[in-house]
Amino acid sequence: MPIPRIALAPEPAAWAVRAVEDGGAQVVALDADPDALVWTSPGGWSGLVPALQQAPGTRWVQLPFAGVEGVRTTGVLTSARIWTCAKGVYAEPVAEHALALALAGLRKLPERARATTWGPQAALTLYDAPVVVLGAGGITEALIALLAPFRARVTVVRRDGSKAVPRADRTVGLADLDTVLPGARVVVLALALTEQTDQLLDARRLRLPGPDAVLVNVARGRHIDTDALVEVLREGSLGSAALDVTDPEPLPDGHPLWTLPGALVTPHTANPWQAAQPLLAARLADNVRRWVAGEPLLGRVDVDAGCRPVRRARTGLPRG
Repeated sequence: MPIPRIALAPEPAAWAVRAVEDGGAQVVALDADPDALVWTSPGGWSGLVPALQQAPGTRWVQLPFAGVEGVRTTGVLTSARIWTCAKGVYAEPVAEHALALALAGLRKLPERARATTWGPQAALTLYDAPVVVLGAGGITEALIALLAPFRARVTVVRRDGSKAVPRADRTVGLADLDTVLPGARVVVLALALTEQTDQLLDARRLRLPGPDAVLVNVARGRHIDTDALVEVLREGSLGSAALDVTDPEPLPDGHPLWTLPGALVTPHTANPWQAAQPLLAARLADNVRRWVAGEPLLGRVDVDAGCRPVRRARTGLPRG
């Protein structure tokens, strides 16, 4: 069997070259009729369409990020090719960050970090607390393991509630979201962005957990109505919000979420590149081995899930 020929774009990064060769394939130029394409830029997909036009015979495309909503908007994400993403690759570091944000919110660290006086004592514990996690992928699986020492009672909300998530206390469908949010001490967003989950948490749902709850978002900013989040934090209807992703992103200077007492924002650092690159290289090498052996690839993208593009991110500051 001929050695598979794989092109790297937008640049032949050294880590990707090693991974392809370790997997048993050959790195070739885009114009050399490659069998597959590895997109090596984790920061975006600009240039992906021209790259595929330059290599029309490409049968498999490996993407370096877990979310593919941006690629969907280009129109190239079709069943004409096999598409794989980094789904599950970054689960552990992202889950670790989600736990850190949850604890920071419960222990009122955003307020204390900005404080210039001693102030009142205030804190909640994660032990034995009800936690709701939206999404049932690798991040959720890793987070459930991290929550186990705290004896947290974890409810997972997923698209199909009939499929139980291992080690979760309860699994429900999206239709039951409104019934599980009330009383949750921590709500974590770790789900994919589709038309169904765009703006999933509006003002009404943001008020359901209550004034002591902590909202953590390590998924996509557009899951949350940003204007509504500012509103409910200002009125005290939600305890705090710890966000690694925002809408718009980057969050503009001067945005209320930078200064609201209950808000904590990290600049999409749950999975920094220095930690992600070795994990992505290992996934790429594994998938190349599978490609060579004719085995199923990891991280297959469902090209039919939410195919139509979701609304574009808003810009500017929220009203009021």
